[in-house]
Amino acid sequence: MNKEYDRIIGANLRSLREKAGLTQEQVSVKMQVGGCDITRSAVAKIEVGQRHLYPDEILLLKDILDTEYDEIFSPAEVAVRR
Repeated sequence: MNKEYDRIIGANLRSLREKAGLTQEQVSVKMQVGGCDITRSAVAKIEVGQRHLYPDEILLLKDILDTEYDEIFSPAEVAVRR
């Protein structure tokens, strides 16, 4: 996967998390309850594009952040406008 794409997805997730009023710790706990073994540190790495997402994590993040896939995968400036 392209590093720039990882960075864009991470920025979108950070923006969506902040919009939802959740901390990285809260997201990681909700993901753990949902069956994904992920730490707050891993969430932070995803948000800065240093770690890839697994399909099960994407599905769960979509639900936790109450968002649509296009808001996760769109270029950052598109997600910010919504």
